Amino acid sequence: MSSAAPTRRADPFSSLPEPLRPLAQEPEDRRRTSTTWLVETTLLVLVAVLLATATIHDVARQTGINDRLIADLATWRAYTGHHYKNVDIDQQLLGPSSEHEVVCGNTSPGPPKRRTQLCLAIWGPEHGGRRTVHGGWYIPPGSEDQRADRYGCFGAGAEGICRR
Repeated sequence: MSSAAPTRRADPFSSLPEPLRPLAQEPEDRRRTSTTWLVETTLLVLVAVLLATATIHDVARQTGINDRLIADLATWRAYTGHHYKNVDIDQQLLGPSSEHEVVCGNTSPGPPKRRTQLCLAIWGPEHGGRRTVHGGWYIPPGSEDQRADRYGCFGAGAEGICRR
């Protein structure tokens, strides 16, 4: 048995067409463009750093919001004594940038919004996985307009928001 050793090519790029082969030496006119390359590379690196910073900031902000919402759910469940899964958290009702949330859930077991709901106005720092309840109100079953249909308001956070 004879074994023929595979022969290696002297130039691994010889199978490529001439325009795609690497140059042995950079031509004179391409050396002048190295400044342009440096500027373009610097700009690309700066854009990448900007995007990375924005991404990190956004992820950190969203993590803080998620932690706050988890504390709001725990607060509602501890306040009402119900451990329902279908609890609604509204961040827009009291202002999207206020960090004041309204957490609503049924007062008795049943499908969401088919029973009387208790809504709690929650804000402030988190302590022990919960936040402070500053007030609340009730909403009748099947209500579509939370602002117009609320009743039985209580607490300082609910002053002046219920119909008389």
